[in-house]
Amino acid sequence: MNRFCLLILFLISFSIAASAQDTLPKFTVTTPGNGRVIIGWVNNYGLVKQISIQRSFDSINNFKTIMSVADANSRQNGYADTKPPADRMFYRLFVVMGQGQYFFTQAKRPFVDTFSVAKNPVVEKMKDTSTATSNGSKNNGVVVKKPEFISSYYVYTNKDGYVFLNLPGADKKKYHVKFFDEDDSFLFEVKNIKESALTLDKTNFLHSGWFKFELYDDDKLIEKNKFYLPKEF
Repeated sequence: MNRFCLLILFLISFSIAASAQDTLPKFTVTTPGNGRVIIGWVNNYGLVKQISIQRSFDSINNFKTIMSVADANSRQNGYADTKPPADRMFYRLFVVMGQGQYFFTQAKRPFVDTFSVAKNPVVEKMKDTSTATSNGSKNNGVVVKKPEFISSYYVYTNKDGYVFLNLPGADKKKYHVKFFDEDDSFLFEVKNIKESALTLDKTNFLHSGWFKFELYDDDKLIEKNKFYLPKEF
C-alpha cells in the first residue's frame, strides 16, 4: 500500500512538472536523452522584440547567449541544444518587450522528459538483432543491438505534439523541406524558409502516425529522416 501511495504521489508530481510550460516568463527545459536539451515556451505577450536563450555552468554568473529566435512573436517556440558543454547546464531566457523593457527568466536545469522517452520516438529505440549460429545459439550468448530510430536534429515533434523545424542560420541559407506520407507519397513542401525556429500546424498532415521528410539547402540534400505525429486523443 505504501509503495502504491508513493507511486501515485510521484505520478501527480510528474504531471504537475510536465504541464509547467505555461506562458512566458515560464518555460520548460527538458532532456529526452542522448545529450540533447530542449528549451520550449508559449508566448502570449502582445509584442516582443527579442527572445534569446542563454546558458551557464551555474545559475547566477557567466550566462552566454547561444541563440536568438528569428520570430520572437511566434506563440510556440523552442530550441534544441545538441552540444551542451557539460551535463546539467543552467538555461534562462532574455526577453525584450515592444517598448524596450526587458527581463530575464528564472534559470533552470533540464529534467528528464520520461513521457517523450516512453511515448514519442525522440530517443533511439533498440531492437535485438542477434543471429543464430549453426548450432542454434545466439552469438555465443552475446546479444547485439543497434539503433532502430534516431530522431532528427532539424525536424521533430515537440513536447506539445507539433512538428518543429530547427534550422540554424536559416536567414543565410536556402532551406526547403519536402514532406511525405509513410508510403512515400508526396504531401507538401515548405520553401524559402528564413526562420531558424518554425512550428507547423498539425492540420497540414491530416492524420497521426509516421511521416518522412527531406531537408535541402538549395539543391543539396541535408537529411532524409522521419518523425512521429501523436494522436490528439
